[in-house]
Amino acid sequence: MDKSKRPFLKSKQSFRSRLPPIQSGDRISYRNMSLISRFISEQGKVLSRRVNRLTLKQQRLITMAIKQARILSLLPFLNNEKQFERAELTDRTTGLRTRMKRVYS
Repeated sequence: MDKSKRPFLKSKQSFRSRLPPIQSGDRISYRNMSLISRFISEQGKVLSRRVNRLTLKQQRLITMAIKQARILSLLPFLNNEKQFERAELTDRTTGLRTRMKRVYS
């Protein structure tokens, strides 16, 4: 059979089945920081369900647990490193502006 006549046949590539990110014994709770921290990006954002490989129910529970942990100050709303970088940049630019005003005044 020609290749042109079988357009819908899939290639026979083997794939490795991955372990689920949440085991059956893990409890999804705002107190379980080791579990929650796996589903947050470096910027402090909640990773998507496709990236996490979670079910819809698990993703909802993880999101709610992250929000509760943020409200109770167990997790930051933003990653502090980025916040400090922005603060340093604004200090530098405002300092430059004030120096320029002094020179031209």
